[in-house]
Amino acid sequence: QVQLVESGGGLVQAGGSLRLSCAASGSIVSISAMGWYRQAPGKQRELVASITIRATTNYADSAKGRFTISRGNTKNTVYLQMNSLKPEDTAVYYCNADRVIGGSYWGQGTQVTVSS
Repeated sequence: QVQLVESGGGLVQAGGSLRLSCAASGSIVSISAMGWYRQAPGKQRELVASITIRATTNYADSAKGRFTISRGNTKNTVYLQMNSLKPEDTAVYYCNADRVIGGSYWGQGTQVTVSS
């Protein structure tokens, strides 16, 4: 089992920045990749960015050039630096960890609200 705890959400004005953190605990060796998803009201959950254990990153088009995903030195923490935030970035952001053997774990989510 893997537990994911997110932090760093909040309210920010358009053009501002936030940094989300996700700390993983438990069977970390079973993780192949970690990432961030978001879900806005009335919309499906969507991938924002991901990073593999080899540090290969992937970004949604909406995140490219504005968001940066990275891992901590201990590799059980993943960060999402979000710059130039827009009102359309408002959503609940979820940390995700993919298992080597398939399936995934999810955090409880953290609210990000960008005011215009």
